[in-house]
Amino acid sequence: MENNRGVVFLIIVASLGYFVDIYDLVIFSIVRIQSFHDIGIPEDSMRTNGEYVLNMQMGGLLLGGILWGIIGDKFGRIKVLFGSILLYSLANIANGFVNDIHSYAIIRFIAGIGLAGELGAGITLVSESMHKDKRGYGTMVIAGVGVLGAILAFYVAEYFSWRNAYFVGGGIGLILLVLRLGTFESGLYKGVVSKKVEKGKLSMLFNSKERSLRYLYCLLIGLPIWFVVGIFVTQAPEFGKALGATDVLSAGKGIVFTYIGISLGDIFAGLLAQLTKSRRLVVFLFQLGIIATSVWFLSSAGLTEQRFHWIAFFMGLAVGYWATFVTIASEQFGTNLRATVATTAPNFVRGALIPSTLLFEVFVSRYGIITSGYIMIFLLTAIAIFALSKLKESFNKDLNYLEY
Repeated sequence: MENNRGVVFLIIVASLGYFVDIYDLVIFSIVRIQSFHDIGIPEDSMRTNGEYVLNMQMGGLLLGGILWGIIGDKFGRIKVLFGSILLYSLANIANGFVNDIHSYAIIRFIAGIGLAGELGAGITLVSESMHKDKRGYGTMVIAGVGVLGAILAFYVAEYFSWRNAYFVGGGIGLILLVLRLGTFESGLYKGVVSKKVEKGKLSMLFNSKERSLRYLYCLLIGLPIWFVVGIFVTQAPEFGKALGATDVLSAGKGIVFTYIGISLGDIFAGLLAQLTKSRRLVVFLFQLGIIATSVWFLSSAGLTEQRFHWIAFFMGLAVGYWATFVTIASEQFGTNLRATVATTAPNFVRGALIPSTLLFEVFVSRYGIITSGYIMIFLLTAIAIFALSKLKESFNKDLNYLEY
């Protein structure tokens, strides 16, 4: 293990990195309408063009998750932390200059590739550099600080132009890049460099049935998280209409309150795991919380805007096991595959929103939006709880081992 001062610095740098990462991840959703107006997108094309740009960003995240994961295991965690932030910071600055939809989409794709590397590399590096009894605190701080980037993005977009909002995201990323010059490589990774063992080989996740299932279960425990954020909160205006809401619900404000909840949830999940010495128990409790808060939302006839903000906050709190989910994934695999898993897992779970959305739309066409919300959240949470039951407890696990 590294010295305490160095580890604290590493946690601060990883936390700030994830803060910028989340800012840049959500900024398009926040400035979409304003930016589309300025570059001349017709009103009736805004929703479909928005899906096009967001899907390009999602495609970048999926590709980037694989690329950065392999780089992290083959060449080191630090190289991912430097390369990813440089790429997405420059992409965000470039985004401030776009004047047409295709340039916008291509640059969001490049930004997505960069954004994919931050969380997995940060959590892998901190987990490997801290004592096994304390590493939950490190990942808790990273996520708790990180998701607050969404709140900064909202307020920057409120008070400045959308172009300046992109410039701010890119600028703080480049400033952080300088701060990263003082970071050090994981001792566990340095111990593996000279060993003759496959590192970052993606096919290793699929050449053994046991390892494939372990990886699949790691992905499935995160399924409900992005459905709550991507469907319930993002489509708040449509759900509000179906519930007979007294006001038109704002998805932007809903995202702010949800992310405040996620930030506190990540801190609470980390503390609870340290107290109970079980990450599995914590994730199970949070998954029950997802069911409870989703039912609260879907049964809120005559919803007011203020009540929606409270529900969004509590739904965020319930899905706030995001960092715990990534930590579990990283702890389930050996040092030569750890970065690959910790980096691909969160991005594949984000990508799983696409098939979840398609299935949701099938149900909506038959049963309406509210009933479909119930069906999907019960289905996804049941799958996540089943997957959790198949994973071994990883709290206190010695991470100094390899996959062959």
